[in-house]
Amino acid sequence: MVDQTRTIIANIDRLNRFLDEAGCSALILRSGKNFTYLAGFSYPGTLGRHLDFPDSPREVLLVWPRHGEPVMILNHYAAPLARRDSWLDKIEIYDDYAESPYQKAAAVLKDLGLDREVVGLEKSYISAIRWEETVGLLPGAKLFDCTEMMDQVRWIKTSGEVELLREGALILDEAYLEIFPTVREGDTEREVHSRIVASCVQRGAQWAHGILNSSRNTVAYGGESDFAFHRGDIIRNDYVSYYQGYPGHQSRTVVVGEPTQEQKDTYRLMRDIYRMTINQCQVGAKANDIHRFASEKFKEAGYQDRVSLVGHSVGAWWHQQEPYIVPTSHVLLEEGMVLALEPHVGYWHLQDMILVTPDGPQLLSPRFSTDEMLVTG
Repeated sequence: MVDQTRTIIANIDRLNRFLDEAGCSALILRSGKNFTYLAGFSYPGTLGRHLDFPDSPREVLLVWPRHGEPVMILNHYAAPLARRDSWLDKIEIYDDYAESPYQKAAAVLKDLGLDREVVGLEKSYISAIRWEETVGLLPGAKLFDCTEMMDQVRWIKTSGEVELLREGALILDEAYLEIFPTVREGDTEREVHSRIVASCVQRGAQWAHGILNSSRNTVAYGGESDFAFHRGDIIRNDYVSYYQGYPGHQSRTVVVGEPTQEQKDTYRLMRDIYRMTINQCQVGAKANDIHRFASEKFKEAGYQDRVSLVGHSVGAWWHQQEPYIVPTSHVLLEEGMVLALEPHVGYWHLQDMILVTPDGPQLLSPRFSTDEMLVTG
């Protein structure tokens, strides 16, 4: 049964509509984002990493029938957190390293009389061996890849999801505002990174991750090093702070020491393109048109660098979600989508989450003003 003392924020009506359109009787869900979305909580830290690896020996599954009681298939480490935080009640425990959770999932479907029905399985999040195993365990079922369907279910956020995203964004902006003004010449990437992550956790985030590099560091996204900041450096940053499984995901431009006029002018140019791109995120706008708009603005300003990703959806995870704002996406924006917009060139990285509304895009992370870049040191 569902725990009525906890508010379900997933859009179950939308899920049921997609299930009915697909003629699907049940789902076996494996990814962390769908588990969080439908079970109502997330696994932090080490447990969370096991949701990322297709061949993890400690994976968790969620069997979701169209009619009937959902069942979480968990190992002994994962079960206590589910009992405390999930709005679902029913748990089947398997012995990790000794048993297969897919055997448990197949048994649940057989008990529900659904082992010969259409069953959705996330092919993008399980290994080929696990897919073959499930086919063997459910020889009478018609298995189909439900990855894209579930992405579309989660596209449209409920008001409860939006509030969690706002809180995650507030935590991250508050951490930025606490830590960035304290950065001094000689501080290392590693030191500043650790302070930002610690600040997020101290403010209520379950966990946080991201990158922080000097503009002189040519290995962006290569991890934080003992590279020390000098006056005139731009601090590139790209962080995620999770609140109840939902991310705050913003990037801010910071300069160490008084910026040059050239840096001020460049920042204002990047800021203006970023804001104009956000304003393109109207209901009915096409993702690749938004990408084209940003790319053309950068070219008009004299930047010939390839702009690959202008933005992406966020929800019960931070990045790997459609729609992507890329040249090949023909997705039309809909009311209720939440996007992280990040049109940028090089280390001039600005990023904010916006909610698509009939009245235009609504900023979810307004705490940290981007009118001017932050000066520290």
